[in-house]
Amino acid sequence: MSTIKVNTIDNNGSNVDFPNKLKVRGNAIEQGYTASGTEPSSPSEGDFWWDSANDTLYQYINSEFKTVSLAASGIAWGGDRGLIGGGRIADGSKINVVQYITIATTGNATDFGDLTVSRQELGAVSNSTRAVFGGGDTGSAVDTMDYVTTATTGNATDFGNLAGARQNLAGCGDGTYGVFGGGDNGSYNQARVHLITVATAGNATTFGNLTVARTKLAAVSDATYGVWAGGDSGSFSNVMDYVTIASTGNATDFGDLGATIENNTGVGDATRGCFGGGNTSGRVNTIEYITIASTGNATDFGDLLETKTALGSTGCSDGTYGTFQGGYNGTSQINVIERITIQTTGNGTDFGDLLSSSQAHAGCSGNAS
Repeated sequence: MSTIKVNTIDNNGSNVDFPNKLKVRGNAIEQGYTASGTEPSSPSEGDFWWDSANDTLYQYINSEFKTVSLAASGIAWGGDRGLIGGGRIADGSKINVVQYITIATTGNATDFGDLTVSRQELGAVSNSTRAVFGGGDTGSAVDTMDYVTTATTGNATDFGNLAGARQNLAGCGDGTYGVFGGGDNGSYNQARVHLITVATAGNATTFGNLTVARTKLAAVSDATYGVWAGGDSGSFSNVMDYVTIASTGNATDFGDLGATIENNTGVGDATRGCFGGGNTSGRVNTIEYITIASTGNATDFGDLLETKTALGSTGCSDGTYGTFQGGYNGTSQINVIERITIQTTGNGTDFGDLLSSSQAHAGCSGNAS
């Protein structure tokens, strides 16, 4: 093996171009690349290609482009363990079960413990160590919040109360703060966003309001912004609106989903949010995505395996994969868990099964150790 050692590069003239678009200019070395929505037609060994249509970096190795990937980002608002809390089973009973999966490893869900109250149509937020379940329906809308430590199986503990009873709400967060938005109180759709500090038990405070009062919506977040999408505002909605999680205030318009929809599910990573399933004029299996830091309309991602409504914010993410759990397919509840790679557009794949067929849970994630 040969080694080249360079102490100083001094080039005060024109750029010096090396193979694979490596360029020396002045005292700088730059790695060039091709940016396009389609694969370059005549690549050379070692060339880099930025797939601008899918936000993916490739390098040409052994006559094919191979994905250049990093280890899971360790998102501050999640981790490798997915938690699914509460819900409703086939006979209509509301349940208090919390179950868990390892998001990177396919397989069936395992019992984690119990919520303090059996309920459906709740929301969830998390940081890397704690998951908080908020609101829901016990027969009427409640303001209950309870939490678990994600690495330690066991029953939930009381956290405090929301700033008003809510069901069919959706939560997201930045690892420090959690925000629960929208929902209904059993009679009226709500615009209010509730704020908690995930690491500190206590009652929620008012953050601000969504641009449109609506229920049965979905939410995603990155380290800065929280985005709510879809829902029912008296009719199905395609509205997406967002807040800066660390700064209280009212939401701002983000863009539109491809269809008016309710009962969809959100999953996301450090840059991208995906919304899957839901109900339009009928149940759908479509997935759309957004770049969370850039306002604009959603783009087609692929399809879920199941055509279903979620009836709850039921997605989990570890920063690489997103999972969709259970739901209602128009005939019955289902126990299917499916998974997508968030940065790679495409259809959902089979992951495993829930403990039972159910819907209207809440999902989030945190570290397993």
